Amino acid sequence: MFGFSDETYIDIASGNGGNGCVSFRREKFVEKGGPDGGDGGKGGDLVFVVKSNLRTLAHLKIIRTFRAENGKNGSGARCYGRNGNDMEIPVPPGTVIKDAHTGEIIKDLTGIDRFVFLKGGRGGLGNYHFRTATRQAPKFAQPGEPGIEMRVGLELLVIADIGFVGFPNAGKSSLMNMLTNARSKVASYPFTTKIPQLGMMRLGDQDVVLADIPGIIEGASQGAGMGFKFLKHIARTGGLAYLVDMSDPAFLDQYELLRHELETYSPDLLQKKEVLIGTKLDEDGAAENFEAFKKKYKDKQVFGMSIFDEDSVKPIMRAFVQMIGKPVEERGFSARPDADAYYPETQEEYEQV
Repeated sequence: MFGFSDETYIDIASGNGGNGCVSFRREKFVEKGGPDGGDGGKGGDLVFVVKSNLRTLAHLKIIRTFRAENGKNGSGARCYGRNGNDMEIPVPPGTVIKDAHTGEIIKDLTGIDRFVFLKGGRGGLGNYHFRTATRQAPKFAQPGEPGIEMRVGLELLVIADIGFVGFPNAGKSSLMNMLTNARSKVASYPFTTKIPQLGMMRLGDQDVVLADIPGIIEGASQGAGMGFKFLKHIARTGGLAYLVDMSDPAFLDQYELLRHELETYSPDLLQKKEVLIGTKLDEDGAAENFEAFKKKYKDKQVFGMSIFDEDSVKPIMRAFVQMIGKPVEERGFSARPDADAYYPETQEEYEQV
């Protein structure tokens, strides 16, 4: 059993090509056999394979070195060496390959099922290929080309349509449980959700992937609380839902504080579509606070909800569907894989690979 992991470093290498063979025919009654050295096999490729049933990179923290098989050497009678087997590295959707030294993104695997990252070395030619009218007995062959070795960083950015943003205990997990078949942990203490939680909401024939991002606190962009560890997962969402606890005395200031943390981390996050959701309307004084909240942000989409009122989430569901607009692949993200395979239903599932 492994914990949730969204970053790791691995050492990878494609296979070396096999060497060509130096050989000459030796047959009974054939006085002068010509060259018949076979070619070496191609080295195996290093391939990243996106698996929709993977959720984390935890499996790559156990084994960190991956090397494709070398090609086999050629042999006599023009026998070719066998090609080396490819090394396939399974990764979850949303994985990004980075240079381990500079942090520069080399390849974003979003929307890709299989990607040959390092090609194996070419096999060397046997001496059969080097025969000519004036060089009838070449005693040399071509060596195989070496494979490529490098160290790369892998980073997982979850792919969702709508991301929930809010301070701890704002009601994000409760809303997730109401809208999806996810079973996020709900409790009265801060940071109940410690890893990104995904769920699938369905309204009519429209599916919407929701992401519950662990609670942000003031100063998160500078490392406070859980820091910016999970802020990066907001980057690929199609829109944001800001959840504000209407029973909190500081309810009027929370939206601006949340936006400030996102802006400090990445100003681009403020360009996403958004809705504001006032939660815990069943608490004492929350209904009055919600009216003040709506009045302050009358130029935005504002909704209120209570976990004891199922009808209160229906307008929110319709707003989410309207927010995503275009299909996810048209927004630059990969098409969603099978929901049952990729999006876990329970918090415990994230602890397994």
